[in-house]
Parts: sequence; C-alpha cells; structure tokens
Amino acid sequence: MKAVTVKKIKDELNHRSQNELMELCLKLSRFKKENKELLTYLLFEAHDEEAYIQSVKDLVDDLFEEINTNSFYYIRKSVRKILTLTKKYIRYSKKKETEVALLLHFCKRLKEFRPSIDKSPRLTKVYGTQLTLAKKAMSSLHEDLQFDYQLELEELE
Repeated sequence: MKAVTVKKIKDELNHRSQNELMELCLKLSRFKKENKELLTYLLFEAHDEEAYIQSVKDLVDDLFEEINTNSFYYIRKSVRKILTLTKKYIRYSKKKETEVALLLHFCKRLKEFRPSIDKSPRLTKVYGTQLTLAKKAMSSLHEDLQFDYQLELEELE
C-alpha cells in the first residue's frame, strides 16, 4: 500500500465528522508509541512549554545518572540513546526556543559527565556537533533570548 500525500489526507479529514476524527486519532495512538507521545504533548503539554522543557531536562538528567561507566563503548551507546530521545522531544515541540534549551542542557550534562568526554574523540565530536546545532537554532530566536542563551553557550565552549 502506498501512502497518499498530506494534501489528500487533509482534504479527506475536512469531510469527516468530529466523532470520526476522534476515532482516527485513537486508532493512530494504538499503533505506535511515538504517535501516543505526540498526542500527549499536543493535548496536555503544548500549552505550558516551560513545564515541558523542564520535564524533558529531568528525564535527561535521570538518564545521565544511569549510564554504565565501565567502558567508553557503553557511555557512547547511552549518550547516543539520550541524544535520540532529546531530538524526538524537540521534534514534538517544533519550537526553536525548546530546541536550544534542550540541546544546551544535553551539552551541559555531557560536559559535566565523569569520566571526561575528552578521552573519547567520538563523544567530543557529538558534543561539538550539538553545540553547533544549538548555535544555528539560536540565530533564529529573538535578540533577548539570543543574549541569554549566548551566555550559556559561552560557558560550554
């Protein structure tokens, strides 16, 4: 089965009743965990972005605490998992401010991590890449926010 375009889906949804739309959303939420998480964000968390950012930061903090530090292989694997999760939560929000805040928090936690990431070129590269992405996202923010985040970014560099 080939998926139709977004425009065709949008046109079809315009012809559906409210009950049919609700049923379609519930069916979507049953199939994939990401669909359910996105609906949760849109319905319950999108109105309070600050609380959403804080809850993701808390999750990232917890995951950093659980990293197995026996070897850099396990550390790299865990850091990649945390980064993937962070990117997923950034994608749900689609707001540049959220993206910058979460990427800077990820970088801050990675820099504070012990054993130091300086001993692993791969982790250092991940760190540098995420700082670059945060800088790029920061350039599209309001000047006042840019100034606030620039101070945090300079601490990390």
